[in-house]
Amino acid sequence: MLTELNELPEHFLDVEARDLHSILCGPSLIHLEGRRKEPLFVSILLHGNEITGLKAMQSVLETYQGRSLPRSLSLFIGNIDAARAGLRHLDHQPDYNRVWSAENNESLLPEHELMRKVVSIMEQRKVFASIDIHNNTGLNPHYGCVNRLDNPFLHLATLFSRIVVYFTNPKTVQSEAFASLCPAVTLECGKPGGTGGVEHAASFVDAVLNLSCLPAHPVASHDLNLFHTVAVVKVPEYISLGVGDTSVELNLETDIDCYNFRELAPGTQLAMVAPGCQLPLQAWDEEGKEVAEQYFEIRHEALITRRTVMPAMLTCDVDIIRQDCLCYLMERLEKKT
Repeated sequence: MLTELNELPEHFLDVEARDLHSILCGPSLIHLEGRRKEPLFVSILLHGNEITGLKAMQSVLETYQGRSLPRSLSLFIGNIDAARAGLRHLDHQPDYNRVWSAENNESLLPEHELMRKVVSIMEQRKVFASIDIHNNTGLNPHYGCVNRLDNPFLHLATLFSRIVVYFTNPKTVQSEAFASLCPAVTLECGKPGGTGGVEHAASFVDAVLNLSCLPAHPVASHDLNLFHTVAVVKVPEYISLGVGDTSVELNLETDIDCYNFRELAPGTQLAMVAPGCQLPLQAWDEEGKEVAEQYFEIRHEALITRRTVMPAMLTCDVDIIRQDCLCYLMERLEKKT
């Protein structure tokens, strides 16, 4: 299922995401030699509609045409079939960023075995650092996500953005799988095609390729805005959902994504709910405890915040909400030195 190559396929530098299937037959791991041997690992298109990673890597690799990379690079290209359709993932597929490990009692899929193989290969190659490049569908700043608070992880993340989100769930993502091997970061580069996302990601990858090491000393406090994900919020399948649609049970505000990375006071309205509808959200903290009633309530058929919260990843895209979540809730975290 995994294609492993030691050179770029012809036409890779100018192919569109939707046409990758014409030069690659499926998930592919491409190893390119550089002057420093411990490779940088970069994963792109784990979600087929998030194309910034591809364009960023094309830009980086175009820059090094005809000369050596400063460090070896292993590039993993994920869901090529979904990219062909312009979708996060196809209906019959799992989410490619939820199969890097298996949860308790979960049946192993071919995709689990694929990602295990990728991790094993990179462990053998003594991977230097890992970068997973993503987009999102709502209005969000560019930021980095880490699964460890170790100083090299934070230095890697702040090289991309002062805004860093620390999370421990879900545990099945790419960055968590690589965190046991090397400093790892997930880049959130705004909307696909958004202003500056490609350039920002490409500049970051190039900077990491040119690093000799990642510092072990603490990141200066003025260089880091650190947040901690405390809950993930989802809409149950049995609740009808829409945006600006009065016929559904949960009718989200049309500009709900404007609340991302804003501290929302208690009583902030997020949606209207149908008469008689009970709380139409589910939320779980890091221990898996249901906590929706701690954060939300219904008052006069309005869904409002019950306490001060800061959301991320809010979107008006109903399909993405169904496939992933409504949002994550965060708290500011002071890094101890």
